Formats: sequence, structure tokens, C-alpha cells
Amino acid sequence: MKTKAILLDIEGTTTAIRFVHDVLFPYAKRALPDYVRANQADASVAALLDDVREEAQIDDAGVEVVIDELLRWIEEDKKATPLKSLQGLMWQAGYQDGDFKGHVYSDTAPSLQCWGDSGLKLYVYSSGSVKAQKLLFGHSEAGDLCHHFAGYFDTKVGQKREAASYRSIANQTGFAPSEILFLSDVVEELDAARQAGMATTQLVRDEDTQAGDQHPVARNFSEVVVTEQPTGDS
Repeated sequence: MKTKAILLDIEGTTTAIRFVHDVLFPYAKRALPDYVRANQADASVAALLDDVREEAQIDDAGVEVVIDELLRWIEEDKKATPLKSLQGLMWQAGYQDGDFKGHVYSDTAPSLQCWGDSGLKLYVYSSGSVKAQKLLFGHSEAGDLCHHFAGYFDTKVGQKREAASYRSIANQTGFAPSEILFLSDVVEELDAARQAGMATTQLVRDEDTQAGDQHPVARNFSEVVVTEQPTGDS
């Protein structure tokens, strides 16, 4: 069956891992305590703090306890949806103030353009919140890339190493899993996508990424093979 859509991971796939770990995470960690204290009465922030309390089973905790819990999650690199959502809110200010731009590999923008021109639908699936994804691509070093994407998915759809998450994504896009190619640098994510029925390719862009032997491997987007790539009229 021909590929009709491409689902892209971000870290290590479209964007260097070092950008997230050396720029975004430290920025959010520094900003978090003051941001939460200043915005705890805001309805959207208050709802996220309640989500933290529920997930951490600290229902009656005050804001300082919640802040400590969030900072602990950051240290653990916990993929918790309320943390990711709060980080997205803080990153929004950083992008809009020009503190940084979203890193993308040099082949990302032209590849997105090429794939889109060929008729492929493009989607993003990252452990970072949908808000954070749109901020990164909307304020990227290559300009606003958001128009290339038909949709975005985060951990609200499920964890990235669970096959059910990819089945849900396929259902929401309207494509059969076999019509979707998933690109990621993480073998366990690719395993889950393949279990759900998707085609897969591992991106191995730097020496820190270990290539597996279970999936096709590409060093950059130009090496990604799209099966029976459709035309814009298909």
C-alpha cells in the first residue's frame, strides 16, 4: 500500500536533541517557579496545577509543593502531560520575546516542502505539548513551518512507546496505519508504530544515536524512502 502520510518525531528527527536539552529545558526550569506563582490564579494554569496534584497524589498541596513536584519531574525528565503543557506556556514567552528560535536541521524545511508538494500529508507526534510543537515550528530558524503540517499529536493521545497511541493517531488522521510512515530516532517508538501497522524509518543523524537493525535507517531526510509516493492529484 502506498504511503499517503508521514508522521514525524521532533527531537533527533527534525530538530537537534541538544536544542531541547540545552536551550528549552533550562529556560523552562529557570522560569517555572516565578511563572507558576505569578499565574496560579489563571484558569488554564490552575487546571494544570490540579492535574499535577492528581497525578502526584498530593490533592491538598499548596503551590510551593506543586512547584517542587514539577521541578522533580524536570530532573527525572518525566513525560507528564501537565508539565509539558506548562513548559509550552513558558516557551511561548521566550519565542515571542526573541530569546531563542526553534532549531531545525538544514534539510527539514526543504523536505517538508517537497513531501507536501508531492501530495503527502504531514503530522507531528512528540512528547512535547502540541503548543510547544507549534511554537518551535512557528518560530524556527527557517521561518514559520506550521503551514506544512495537517495536524499535531502529543502525549494526550498516549505514550510514544505504546502501539495504541499510533492506532489512535491513524484513526484521527483518517489514514490506515499502513498508509503512514513514522520517522523517529528512537527504536522503541518505531517498534510501537510498526506493531500498530505503520511503516517506519529510523533517523540516525549523529554518533550518539544507536542504529538498530529492526527498521530502515536514514542519516537525513534525503535518504528516507517513501513507498509508491503519491502525486498531488492522488
